[in-house]
Amino acid sequence: MEVKLFSGVSSEYLSEKIADFYGFPLGDKTLLRFSDGEMQPIINESVRGSYVFLIQSTFAPAENLLELLLMIDSAKRASAGYITAVIPYFGYARQDRKDKPRVPISARLLANLIEAAGANRIMTMDFHADQIQGFFDIPVDHLKSEAIFTPYLKEQDLSNTTFASPDVGGVKRARTYAKYFARELVICDKYRKRANEIAGMTVIGDVKDADVILVDDICDTAGTLSRAADIIMEKGAKSVKAICTHPVLSGNAYENIEKSSIQEVIVCDTIPLKRTSPKIKVLSTAKLFAKAIRNTHEHRSISALFVDG
Repeated sequence: MEVKLFSGVSSEYLSEKIADFYGFPLGDKTLLRFSDGEMQPIINESVRGSYVFLIQSTFAPAENLLELLLMIDSAKRASAGYITAVIPYFGYARQDRKDKPRVPISARLLANLIEAAGANRIMTMDFHADQIQGFFDIPVDHLKSEAIFTPYLKEQDLSNTTFASPDVGGVKRARTYAKYFARELVICDKYRKRANEIAGMTVIGDVKDADVILVDDICDTAGTLSRAADIIMEKGAKSVKAICTHPVLSGNAYENIEKSSIQEVIVCDTIPLKRTSPKIKVLSTAKLFAKAIRNTHEHRSISALFVDG
């Protein structure tokens, strides 16, 4: 089948780079809006029988998700042969379980919506929880940001490095790097009273005189990273950096980072930065997604793109 790549409006900055690496231009698509804001995505070329890849991260506002769903429906009704939703950042993934009474399992609802719209496959990077893959009844290509961060870290001097998880939930993620580079691992145990507000935090492990790298998947308000960095420095660390896949960076995130002890935060471009910061460095995921799209089309392994730890 012929390959066609299309982008949602909010992810064009990344989709254009993916298309360049893939070697095909983005398909012709427009987004019309009615005066009340209602949108209508229009695919301006034939996709009949084609392998269609629709690229759109579902970060806020919610209309980014709605545009993706409408693009999927457009491709399905245009008789696309196979539809893959490429979602570099999968929003609402933090709501993956019922942790208190009368709350939604939003990640499952999004999975249902994407399938109902007509997607045959999902491609994404770093779900907040790996088990979200089980919410889908269609294939999921779950790419890992280790393939982006590991080559970058290999170019750095890690002889004095200790990896750290900013919370207990991210231990597996941080342990992957500690094991790969044969370095020590420490854990920051935090307690929240409510979302985006940390009540307390302690460090489990020795960070004295170490260059610490915090590992996380989502940097939202940067409260956790900033608090962890400050406490780690109080414990005697020489320096603190952070690697974080998805730069949500809402609220006072930029101010929190710039005022904190963190020397540098390395992020991926799954979400566009709202503004630049001297402490934030962006690594591109475009080449990895282009390779994954090609392997999907050519029925080759996706796991070959993972870092073998």
